[in-house]
Amino acid sequence: MQVLKRMAAAAFAASLVFSVPTFAQPAEEFSASFRNTDINEFIQVVSRNLEKTIIVDPEVRGRVNVRSYDVMTRDQYYSFFLNVLSVYGYAVVEMDTGPLKVIRDRDAKNAPTPVVDDEGTLGDEWVTRVVPVRNVSVRELAPLLRQLNDQTAGGAVMNYDVSNVIMITGRAANVNRLAQIIQRVDRVGDQDVEIVQLEFASASEMVRIAQSVFAQQGTGTPEMLVPRLVADERTNRVLVSGETRARERVVRLIRQLDQEMQTSGNTRVFYLRYAKAEEMVNLLRGMTDTLIAEEQRAASGSGQTGGGSAARRGAEVSIEAHESTNALVVTAQPDMLRAIEDVVGQLDIRRAQVLVEAIIVEVFEGDGTNFGIQWISEDYGMTQYTTGNQVPLGALAVAVEQARDRPGAEVTRVDNAGNPFTERQPDQQGDLSLLAQLLGSANGLLFGTVQDSWAAVVQAVATNTNSNILSAPSITTLDNQEAVFLVGQEVPTLTGSTAGSNNTNPFQTVERREIGIRLRVTPQINEGDSVQLQIEQEVSSIAGSTSVDVTFNKRELQTTVLANDGDTIVLGGLIDEDVQESLSKVPLLGNLPVIGHLFKSTSVTTRKRNLMVFIRPTIVRDDATMGSLSQRKYSYIRAQQLMQQERGLSLRSRDTVPVIPEWPEGTPMPESFERLLEQRRNNNDN
Repeated sequence: MQVLKRMAAAAFAASLVFSVPTFAQPAEEFSASFRNTDINEFIQVVSRNLEKTIIVDPEVRGRVNVRSYDVMTRDQYYSFFLNVLSVYGYAVVEMDTGPLKVIRDRDAKNAPTPVVDDEGTLGDEWVTRVVPVRNVSVRELAPLLRQLNDQTAGGAVMNYDVSNVIMITGRAANVNRLAQIIQRVDRVGDQDVEIVQLEFASASEMVRIAQSVFAQQGTGTPEMLVPRLVADERTNRVLVSGETRARERVVRLIRQLDQEMQTSGNTRVFYLRYAKAEEMVNLLRGMTDTLIAEEQRAASGSGQTGGGSAARRGAEVSIEAHESTNALVVTAQPDMLRAIEDVVGQLDIRRAQVLVEAIIVEVFEGDGTNFGIQWISEDYGMTQYTTGNQVPLGALAVAVEQARDRPGAEVTRVDNAGNPFTERQPDQQGDLSLLAQLLGSANGLLFGTVQDSWAAVVQAVATNTNSNILSAPSITTLDNQEAVFLVGQEVPTLTGSTAGSNNTNPFQTVERREIGIRLRVTPQINEGDSVQLQIEQEVSSIAGSTSVDVTFNKRELQTTVLANDGDTIVLGGLIDEDVQESLSKVPLLGNLPVIGHLFKSTSVTTRKRNLMVFIRPTIVRDDATMGSLSQRKYSYIRAQQLMQQERGLSLRSRDTVPVIPEWPEGTPMPESFERLLEQRRNNNDN
């Protein structure tokens, strides 16, 4: 039995890794030879030789067959240990406190592996590395790296788009290999910006030519090799961005084209898209005159003989407008031509529009009460009130007297024989004009009574007036462009007259005055989507006629306001409340309770008026916004017509109220309204 134990001990000692410590040697040397050795015993021997604490996962099982023929240093021995575990599917993770942990490869991804820098460790040690990427997108690079990574062994490649970095977890050798690939790809994707200063050519024209040349190379060119060009018209420079070789080709082409022209002048035609050529000519001529004058002053101030060349340059500048094509024909030196081109490019832009919607609301309430009693006596007098609300009793009595029929008088005449005779003239009808005028001015209840020599007239009336007026004019105009909107009529008014000879055939002058709703507005779009509005709002109507001419009601508002896009603001308003009481009475008798109403006349009037003016500007910068606003207005009008069509015509049931067609979806404007009406008439006839 003891012999067997000794043989087993000898066999075990032969299977272990042994160290040969020699104090005379400058460094430790290790060698190893294993044959069918349990992996846990292998880890235990390495732990004792390296003097490191190693924690083994319970899932680590197997047997090791490996042999080393060369003597190894400590670092080589540790790498040998990592290589053996890697072959058998296990990973070694170094803890922050120093111990090593042996786990399965597939569990190493979630383990607290150490994060290394650019000088990461080598070998099969499990590490995590963060690689920043500067020139390419990690979203596109990460899928390619995952194909090169050993994902079955637990390695992982993750990308963080916000910081444009890639995080790699795995064995140090594989992590370093992927990091080197990233650095080389990132170096190739470096797209710096190079600035090319032009001396003779125009920056915008040069960009157009270069883009046309490189666009003809085909769509198979990688996007990385396609240069990007931007023209800085202010400094007449071209900005070139892209890969180094692509930038060199573009810069070489630009420098070859940037050559002085053979002629002393150049002619260009600028086709304007939004501005008017006639208005642009005066502006450009003034600009060129200023530039030439500055050159002349600079040349004379420096004592150089450049004044003649500046004068000659001014004579060679020609700017003309071609109205048919709305184009500018410019002949000038290259530098002057570039300045003109820069100004035209900045002014010939699409101007924003402003939809101005005004709302005028007026609510009026009026109440009035009149009550009065007038009496008259043939013997004692009368009470009469001439406040304007009562029919005067005295005038009424006179009108009644004039309206009575007059009996004819007896007249004595002589016949042909000379005999006198008497006859009565026919009765004469009374004058009713005064009575008709007085009764026509009466309003409300009017009744009277006559008893013996007494007469009384009672007049009572209560009035109530309510009005609600809403006007909503709207108009669309360009930025800084005045617009006028008028809905109303022209009313003739007499402005003067001249009599002819003998005061016959008088000559009169008549002027027509516009009456209605007028909106005059000039919008100016400021920074931050705010709009400055110069507004003139007027609402006028005919009030009546006088002995001289016609009178008008007028409400006018002139102001300048600042409003945000889409906000509704109040421009002005009037809140008016008027209460008037008029009392006419007989002294002393009118103060008596109850009975005093027989000796007085009372008139009470109450008026309330609320007038407000609102405005809302809406900035329209593109066709989509204009289409949406037009469709909203169009749909509102169509809805009003549909409601009227449902009510129909009271006495013409067979007639159909016309309705505009429905706004087609996706169509900028509806079809011709007259053509659709004609088709509808033909369908009804059939």
